[in-house]
Amino acid sequence: MIDNLPALVAFERIVRSGSLSAAARELDLSLAVVSKRLAQLESDLGVRLLQRTTRRQTLTEEGALFHASVLRVLAELQAAEEQISQRRQHISGSLRLSAPVDLGRRWIAPIVGDFQRLHPQVNIQLELSDLLIDLLDGGLDLAVRVGSLADSSLIARPLADNYRVLCAAPSYLREQGAPAHPSELAAHRCLLNGDQPRSDWRFQGPEGESIGVRVKGVLVSNDGGAVSAWALAGMGIALKSIWDVGDDLAAGRLLPVLPAYRAAAAPLQALYPHANHLAPRVRALVDYLRQRLGEAWRWGGAEA
Repeated sequence: MIDNLPALVAFERIVRSGSLSAAARELDLSLAVVSKRLAQLESDLGVRLLQRTTRRQTLTEEGALFHASVLRVLAELQAAEEQISQRRQHISGSLRLSAPVDLGRRWIAPIVGDFQRLHPQVNIQLELSDLLIDLLDGGLDLAVRVGSLADSSLIARPLADNYRVLCAAPSYLREQGAPAHPSELAAHRCLLNGDQPRSDWRFQGPEGESIGVRVKGVLVSNDGGAVSAWALAGMGIALKSIWDVGDDLAAGRLLPVLPAYRAAAAPLQALYPHANHLAPRVRALVDYLRQRLGEAWRWGGAEA
């Protein structure tokens, strides 16, 4: 089996240029290297491809047949390279990504729709889930996540500022009162996003101290939108991304709880399996998400 592409290139150039020395000059190789590649090719095939004398070279009958095949192979390789080059310049192909439900429905889906309109040759499948889907097992090219990167084998690229905020509806705080310290959250109605009935919420206090409290969910859902709806309905206290509840806080539909205590960092970032040879469509979408989310940001810093 022939698997030596440089030898095929050398053979084609020897035939086209008329001699080994001319081929060596065109390929910028030594005469010895070109001669060795031809000899190895003839050895692999078990036939002589060229008849050589001090004055001229001619193709053998086998050499002529093989040369015609080599020309076709090299032409197909060149066409394949040109096709890939065009794909690098013109974004196309299929792309699968995931995002949290609330963030995805409210922010990511409209941005992805605009991106597809800009690049109509790209087909996009957006999966919304608050579960942490494995990118490789799930066949995903990209995931938008809230929170720190746990799997070091993934590449993370920051997309936009983000922080989590404790919040509740005015009606809940009127009826139940507002906690004065994170430890009091254990006695309040807490609304949890996930699939577990309890969660550990961590905060940094005004003096920089780290505070943790285990809360029990009176209502638990794997849909972030459901948790937001419960909070708006006065059902309890939720710990939510500012992207999910920022506008509700600004409008007074929700009020911040324990504003002096900052929740653990929750960067908004894009995750993908490999940095090298990243498909142009994936890189372009990450850049576009970063641009659009940056333009949409309007809630100040993490201390807000």
